[in-house]
Amino acid sequence: MSDPTTSAVKRGIRIRMLEEAQEMSVCVELQQRIWGYAPLDTVPDQIFIVATKTGGQVMAAYDGDTPVGFALAFAAMRERVGYLHSHMVGVLEEYQNRGVGRLLKLAQREDALERGIALMEWTFDPLQLKNAHFNIERLGAIVRHYIPNLYGRTSSPLHAGLPTDRLVAEWWVRSPRVAEVLAGRVRPMGADCQRIAIPAGIRGICRDEPLLAQQIQTKVREQFQANIAKGRAAVGFEFNEEQGTYLLEPYED
Repeated sequence: MSDPTTSAVKRGIRIRMLEEAQEMSVCVELQQRIWGYAPLDTVPDQIFIVATKTGGQVMAAYDGDTPVGFALAFAAMRERVGYLHSHMVGVLEEYQNRGVGRLLKLAQREDALERGIALMEWTFDPLQLKNAHFNIERLGAIVRHYIPNLYGRTSSPLHAGLPTDRLVAEWWVRSPRVAEVLAGRVRPMGADCQRIAIPAGIRGICRDEPLLAQQIQTKVREQFQANIAKGRAAVGFEFNEEQGTYLLEPYED
């Protein structure tokens, strides 16, 4: 992979591939610091090593010599077409909202482009509204798959005891749509746009009102499944003080 983007240099953050076994402990430690995972739920360094040897990606973000974030992707195949599944991207809390996550994603895209890979996928929690805005509006990913309770219930406080429902982000890294989004150009929504709204305070609801959070999650699941069944994909996201809203339109490859 070539050197990181100039924006990484401007922020004093450098992104680099990790390839040696002794480097992988950085990613294990970052998981525990970022998400508070118990040892049972933490991806061990052996998995990171395997990913580097089988066509995947392991990279870390450094502020000087201090690791502040990481990304893990696996080589994958569907219908005889190879792609990358980005399993984890995490950034320390004190470095969040500073563009580090975007730099990691752009580095992943750069590597994919150099290797002739057209698609990267990853999953994310529909109730994580900042992630949704980032994935769809900042990167240009689309969403047309909903997976209920993908990982089962985990020990992470982030999941608040809820089923681990996940949306699948499809990032077609060579597409005109992604190029336009990365360049800051906005595409207007069509007349047949459908909306799925979630309260902006959903994280507090998950923490303080678990039964209400479960009801919201179930409603969101049903709305997504109904729209996806009709051939719609989430291609836009609006975010304000009151709510985050997925915007879905009919979508064809």
